[in-house]
Amino acid sequence: MSAESHGPVSEKLIYEYCLLRYVPDIERGEFINVGLMMMCKRRRWLRTALRIDEERALALAPECDLVRLRTQLGVFTRSDVPEAGLPVEERYRWMGAVKSAIIQTSPSHPGLLLLSDGDDVRKRLDAEFDRLFARLV
Repeated sequence: MSAESHGPVSEKLIYEYCLLRYVPDIERGEFINVGLMMMCKRRRWLRTALRIDEERALALAPECDLVRLRTQLGVFTRSDVPEAGLPVEERYRWMGAVKSAIIQTSPSHPGLLLLSDGDDVRKRLDAEFDRLFARLV
């Protein structure tokens, strides 16, 4: 949760995020983080990014088909899926729903941005996304 502010707080902005995980063997439940999805309902903002550490994926599952994994993860970033027309919070919930598959999501986590007058909200959301992505994926 980010409480960073650039001056007197004028607005508290809540966001949610979840991690995208590669789980090659559902019964064992071992995973690596391969992406991040973050949403701010109030600002109608949704962003997803992916990064597959190929070495870690192959160490976890030597039989991993990296091309297939990228294809399956692509649904989280494509704009031509049926869910694309949904409001961001519905799309986030749909994409982040618990699934029993090799691509899973973590539980959703809340975050808070403290905004000051004059803050560029989208820049602040993007910066927070980048910070979380670098730390968690």
